[in-house]
Amino acid sequence: MTRKYFGTDGIRGRTNSAALTPEVAMKAGMAAGRVFTKGGHRHRVVIGKDTRLSGYMIESALVAGFTAVGMDVFQFGPLPTPAVAMLTRSLRADLGVMITASHNPFTDNGIKFFGPDGQKLSDEVELEIEALMDGGLADGLALGGAIGRAKRVDDSQARYIEFAKRTIPRNVRLDGLRIVIDCANGAAYKVAPAVLWELGADIVPLGVTPDGVNVNLDCGSTHPEALCAKVREVRADFGIALDGDADRVVMADEKGEIIDGDQILALIAKSWSKSGKLKGGGVVGTVMSNAGLDHYLQSLGLTLARSAVGDRYVLEQMLKGGFNVGGEQSGHIILSDISTTGDGLVAALQVLAVLAGEGKPASEAAHLFNPLPQILENVRFKKGTPLENAKVKSCIEAGNARLGSHGRILVRKSGTEPLIRVMAEGEDETLVRAVVRDIANAIEEAAA
Repeated sequence: MTRKYFGTDGIRGRTNSAALTPEVAMKAGMAAGRVFTKGGHRHRVVIGKDTRLSGYMIESALVAGFTAVGMDVFQFGPLPTPAVAMLTRSLRADLGVMITASHNPFTDNGIKFFGPDGQKLSDEVELEIEALMDGGLADGLALGGAIGRAKRVDDSQARYIEFAKRTIPRNVRLDGLRIVIDCANGAAYKVAPAVLWELGADIVPLGVTPDGVNVNLDCGSTHPEALCAKVREVRADFGIALDGDADRVVMADEKGEIIDGDQILALIAKSWSKSGKLKGGGVVGTVMSNAGLDHYLQSLGLTLARSAVGDRYVLEQMLKGGFNVGGEQSGHIILSDISTTGDGLVAALQVLAVLAGEGKPASEAAHLFNPLPQILENVRFKKGTPLENAKVKSCIEAGNARLGSHGRILVRKSGTEPLIRVMAEGEDETLVRAVVRDIANAIEEAAA
């Protein structure tokens, strides 16, 4: 069944375009409220958001929708996506909502839903919500005293700070470590520095002055150049960069060299395997995970199970195979014994705990394998299906032939932006770059 509103990570699009207007948000609230109001108890939904200017507008529309169908609303204000998932369970809510477009620019926004178990909704439930959004909402309106109430929850940030600190052993302290923390002017701009400071670190904050329009702007996990430069400037021991809603992370060692999601998975897998905490005999990555990670895990006697791109698909594979560690190269790291969704700060704390235990600098401890040359290029398109173009298909086939058995090509549409992502991997970086550029050129011509 074709989706009208939901993508791979909730409802997302350019704010006040057809994809995401106040009307769409209100209908989504009403429809989701209808689906999750079962039983005679007072039903509860919790709402968090990142720092986008449009968050106020979307939040108000959602509150109107939820209260109209009889749900009580608890509003958290700016809070990371994983905190909303955690508090959905902690507060025994029927539904959790995060208003964010994650790593996208401020002109976009989105709505992520979590069920009462703190996990993202299944395709079937999302389709049920979509069906109600386009018809039947008037039948579910609450009357009289059944209309929902809305209230602000003032201690939500403090609750998450305590939760995050408890994810590492009590004897682990960060005393003496200078850490640069880049919060992308997003949802974690208060909680992430607070957690690190309370654990004893000397923090150097970046991206902690949100103004509604600067989220992810030349900062955060999608633009880690500022993090790396600041690490070198202040001679920090470590750097952490989150994205707009703090569900992904990339890090930097003391030399300002990037530690991506694949290296984070390798480090946690090695540590947890040694301590007996690792489940499933390996970790879950995606089709984008570097072959170097696969080879490294094999050297440890561990496996890399690959899923489609998207943390919901990573989690599905984890549940299917009994894994408790999974993630994406981009920095979505899911540690299912701790959280039901990607948590950038918690993942960073696990890495810091390993470094503290080994007593080695990050440049030695956190680069565990040499990645194969991997080139990714994003091609923006406005309409049509350029991947169905005969010339594009022919160019991909030719690229596969050129790389042979020592490389691979992955071409896919983004689920969150109007982009086609072209990735190639192989032993010869010059050849890989040429293959990616040829395919990107063909897509650009087809999309013109």
